[in-house]
Amino acid sequence: MRNLITDVRGVLVGNAQNPQAATGVTVALFERPSIASIAVLGGAPGTRDTALLEPEMTVEHIDAIVLSGGSAWGLAAADGVMAGLAARQRGFQIGSLRVPLVPQAILFDLLNGGEKSWAGDGASEPPYRGLGRSALDAAAGDFALGTAGAGYGASTVNLKGGLGSASARAATGQIVGALVAVNAVGTATIGKGPHFWAAPYEQGDEFGGRGWPAAITPADSAIRFKGGPGQNTTIALVATDATLTKAQAKRLALAAHDGLARALRPAHGALDGDIVFAAATGHAGAPSDAFALTELCATAADVLARAVARGVHAATALPFPGTKPAWRDLFGSR
Repeated sequence: MRNLITDVRGVLVGNAQNPQAATGVTVALFERPSIASIAVLGGAPGTRDTALLEPEMTVEHIDAIVLSGGSAWGLAAADGVMAGLAARQRGFQIGSLRVPLVPQAILFDLLNGGEKSWAGDGASEPPYRGLGRSALDAAAGDFALGTAGAGYGASTVNLKGGLGSASARAATGQIVGALVAVNAVGTATIGKGPHFWAAPYEQGDEFGGRGWPAAITPADSAIRFKGGPGQNTTIALVATDATLTKAQAKRLALAAHDGLARALRPAHGALDGDIVFAAATGHAGAPSDAFALTELCATAADVLARAVARGVHAATALPFPGTKPAWRDLFGSR
């Protein structure tokens, strides 16, 4: 177990980033077409091809999921991923042609100090199509966390955000993993200290081992907001090797949002696009009953909370004036 979403058999992940623009793309590639669904609980999502993931829609399986920076500009990343998958003869067969199915979600990282002239005067082409293709080509079992991929330009109220991942084996025997780009409107940490809201779910010292503070004051739990309206979104994927129906994958995505609520304060804002995809690769058995499905759902929420904290814990600060410090800059590498 790597403590990454790629512990789920059939899932590979690749990152690509543009340091000058301070943005990036992460691709979760399914080695074979997989069942997937989605739950959108933020009030202002940015997505592509996500309607087909609803349980009542016809298409059952998808090829990859893209998480990207760039706000709406970043939606072009799926173009690059589709081109790369078509070259591998992946996709929905229509006569002699193929259409890869690649749902996507984006986050807002346009005001983080990077050079993004395409979003101002259109003087250059956005980099996302190329980043999408590069992230697909990089897909593997191991991948970087923190300031990488879709988390490259991400931030929270007080700290640099980033790309996080974690995994666990559920009591049912199946593996559940999470992948998240943390660009939260609120905080992942308690007050001004090093302690994470996700501390009760930490395994070992995967995000510093600091546990809870001795006390949590009203000031510590006061709601703090980052930036202006619409400048925040946390986007995630939970995956399992279980065999699920599309409706069960929807239930998994909904339950996994509890992990965002446990790890971030606040979550699911009216002007944020908090989204969780859920996928099932089908390499292990199906849940035996509703209790077994609930066990998978509870594990997904715990794993996503841990992944959020790991993304912030692993991040490094961007080299631009006025950007947020990294957790490690303030509290050390532990």
